[in-house]
Amino acid sequence: MENRVVVLANGRFPENDIPLGYLNSADKIICCDGAVSSLVNYGKEPWAIVGDMDSLPDELRKKYSDRLFPDDGQQTNDLTKSVFFCIKNGISDVIILGATGFREDHTLGNISLLGDYAEVIDIKMVTDYGIFIPLITSSSVSSWKGQLVSIFSISSLARISSTGLKYPLEDMQFLNWWMGTLNESTGDNFEISFDVGPVIIFLKF
Repeated sequence: MENRVVVLANGRFPENDIPLGYLNSADKIICCDGAVSSLVNYGKEPWAIVGDMDSLPDELRKKYSDRLFPDDGQQTNDLTKSVFFCIKNGISDVIILGATGFREDHTLGNISLLGDYAEVIDIKMVTDYGIFIPLITSSSVSSWKGQLVSIFSISSLARISSTGLKYPLEDMQFLNWWMGTLNESTGDNFEISFDVGPVIIFLKF
């Protein structure tokens, strides 16, 4: 069984017990450079630090000089650089933490990137409120009765159907992001089928 790997982004540091549980049980924590100070203040150390290093204090740069992986490319953000670092190092299953909060533009960008990451790696984003799961193909999603569910289509061309949701979707085209929000699971799983992906599912805790 592969060790649990967490990528910690430089958004709001987790406070909820569920994301903190992932952080505390991680075998490896890969930090975007701006998140290192928060992780160290929490009492954990990074296994690797990835990014352009512009947000890393000098004392931490010296302390962790043996685990710095600079990448000053301007075409991707530090979260994407960290995910690509995982892929290059043979890591195939990742939990992203700290990718929301503070700036809404960063939050939206990070969530939308899940669809790209899911093409090459098993990945989830866990926040203080729930879990974002990207789907590349039609899938069954584990849930529980009464769990609040929202569905976001990256492509407006997708036709989406469902079973196991309170408000069924029948070959529905999402022309705006709000259109798949505020649904509810009716059992211990639900099915989402679509012809054009990716689709991103949000499951509220």
